Amino acid sequence: MKKLLALALTLVLAAALFGCASSTPPAGASASASAPAGGSGSLAAIKAAGTIRIGIFSDDAPFCYQDADGSFKGYDVELGKRVAKELLGDESKITWVTMNPGDRVAYLQSDKVDLMLADFTVTEERAKSVDFTLPYEKVSIGVVSSEKAPINSVDDLKGKTLAVNTGTTADAYFTQNYPDVKLVKVDAITDGYQALTTGRADAFAQDNTLLLSWAKQNPGYVVGIDELGNKDYIAGAVKQGDTELLNYVNDLIEGKLKDEQFFHKIYDTTLKDSFPEQFTADQIVVEGGVTQ
Repeated sequence: MKKLLALALTLVLAAALFGCASSTPPAGASASASAPAGGSGSLAAIKAAGTIRIGIFSDDAPFCYQDADGSFKGYDVELGKRVAKELLGDESKITWVTMNPGDRVAYLQSDKVDLMLADFTVTEERAKSVDFTLPYEKVSIGVVSSEKAPINSVDDLKGKTLAVNTGTTADAYFTQNYPDVKLVKVDAITDGYQALTTGRADAFAQDNTLLLSWAKQNPGYVVGIDELGNKDYIAGAVKQGDTELLNYVNDLIEGKLKDEQFFHKIYDTTLKDSFPEQFTADQIVVEGGVTQ
């Protein structure tokens, strides 16, 4: 009997040890699966992991998108690469984590990303849930529609349907200010364009900069409303309380990047060709985190 009890105890201990061992992520597992030890905002933890997890869109050209070859490109992406280069010594040491607009706050709160650079507009409501970096871009809400039936004012939306991405500033703006406008709420940015081009919606509301670029690439569509509501700002974001990473990014924006005029330079390489000729960098770019 003693031998049987000893054998049983040995088996229980072995099972417990096996269970602990199997809970450890295997080598090469996605860095987005769990936060690095020490917290996602710990610079030491990010350095120990050898990668920084950056939240991004895959369909938000020319700001952040995935090219046909699988690489990520765009204005926001170039900022992410620079942060990785400064922090880890190599701009390629990034784990890109893609999501839909409505997922951004949740991904930060659940430690799925360290830094969010997904065309994220600063709002008072969002600032209750995440910590924003200094801004690096100006933006307003715009509305794109077919040039055969242009939407040139909010009044033109009477009796029409408007596509918006769930959880965006456009969604909040129309829900709060124009409850009579019929909204078609979609997840991905590409879903908004599809709703417009297939006739599910008469127009699509999103950041004006994004829509102006898309309309230039898609003849037959026009941004009839190119500035709606207040002027807003795009910024990075971290989980609330991740002050170490927040301060690091802010110091970079108002220090080295400002001295180099970094955002004006990447405007020329990532955005300029996407906008109408009359557009200038100063209409979009915020340098050094200074809003005017």
